[in-house]
Amino acid sequence: MVFSSIEFLWFFMPLVLAAYVVVPPRGRNLLLALVSVVFYAWGAHSIVVVFLASIGLNYVAGRLIGRFKARGEEGLARRVMWGAVVVNLLILFTWKYTVFAVDQLNSALGLFAADDVIPVPSILLPIGISFFTFHGISYVVDVARESAPPMRKLADYTQYMAFFPQLIAGPIVRYHQIDDQIRHPPPRSQRLNDFAEGFPRFALGLCKKVLVADQVAPIADAAWSDPSGLTMAGAWIGALAFTVQIYFDFSGYSDMAIGLARMFGFRFPENFDRPYSAVSMTDFWRRWHITLSRWFRDYVYIPLGGSRVSQAVTVRNLMIIFLLVGFWHGAAWPFVLWGVYNGLLLVGERLSGIATMPDQRLAIPRRAITFLLAVFGWVLFRSLDLAQAGDVYTAMFSFQTGPLPAALDDALVTPAVLALIFGLASTLLPRELVMGRVVQDKWSGGPLAARIAVVALLPFAAITVAAGSFSPFLYFQF
Repeated sequence: MVFSSIEFLWFFMPLVLAAYVVVPPRGRNLLLALVSVVFYAWGAHSIVVVFLASIGLNYVAGRLIGRFKARGEEGLARRVMWGAVVVNLLILFTWKYTVFAVDQLNSALGLFAADDVIPVPSILLPIGISFFTFHGISYVVDVARESAPPMRKLADYTQYMAFFPQLIAGPIVRYHQIDDQIRHPPPRSQRLNDFAEGFPRFALGLCKKVLVADQVAPIADAAWSDPSGLTMAGAWIGALAFTVQIYFDFSGYSDMAIGLARMFGFRFPENFDRPYSAVSMTDFWRRWHITLSRWFRDYVYIPLGGSRVSQAVTVRNLMIIFLLVGFWHGAAWPFVLWGVYNGLLLVGERLSGIATMPDQRLAIPRRAITFLLAVFGWVLFRSLDLAQAGDVYTAMFSFQTGPLPAALDDALVTPAVLALIFGLASTLLPRELVMGRVVQDKWSGGPLAARIAVVALLPFAAITVAAGSFSPFLYFQF
């Protein structure tokens, strides 16, 4: 079920919100756990068993870790934690990376055999497996670190793992950030205020998704449908369209998730902070998919030594992190190289001193350069294989003129062009202006005007949804 769908907007969300209002406090987490599993099963069907197995595994592991900690058996607690982490990663690898691994082995063995030596399995990828795996790992590690106590009730833990606003594509909410909110739901007296603050944020995300991201998506799709026939102008139009699409699509989902959670009384961490206004790629990764960056920082980078070690080891740690970030996004070489590309840029900025330059120094040219570096990276991210990425890169620097490909020309309809112009123009706004935070601020001045603007645009978004001209969120595939 997609947030920007008729089923969700007109039926699922209103019914769940109404039920949450009337259910007594002791039953709220059970209600949210049950409806969240239904929400997931709606799209996952029978493969929901993988998700349920993950919930059961980590719940039992957390209880065991808590029991061993209480007895002072630290060694046993750590062994359970590491065992759970390994099993979580095995589940992720089995469903997400097995086909990729078999393909690579067959490619290597193909030097000696004409046909595939190893049969390629047919594996259906569970929706959001990367996200719920990281939630599970966060739980057992936080319990082992005593950052938060284990959940005693299975319904409470299921509510953490399955909470439908962030289940499919984040934000990645670490256990210690939300355990107290789950144990102590807000009082009834606060619900109206939470709804009043959360709904405009949800509406903002919906408008971002259907009025911008979905409008420019056909432009990017057309450019990548036949990249070998692109002119220089066509390649740049396609690359810029995808740059706009992925930001408004993913940040729109995050706004909807944060707004939905707020309507239920939960406060999620921010996931975007105007990344296209960054003055360096180091700054970009502090602003893009913030919860993923911080997850890798706290659970991988710092345990490896972080930046408290020698320069050479710090460089190694950065490259490990971004290799994992790329691989986390998908089992394909373009994702891996996209991670390496970003890692090399961050290493270069660290060694050159750019990463520590004051933000205001040469801000305008640095913002422009950083934006272009991000665009170049998104070409890899969007491409199905390296050959396709190579075609787009070649066209971008070919200086080849001529008419646009027919598919791309057809995609440049007025709504799509206006959405593309709006998306690109938004990168010029002040770095401090983050609309998601503005619409959730106090009901006066700028926040009030932003809420009015969002509510005014909401009917257009609703009409677009009703017309069926929407698409799944890009990050659902991860």
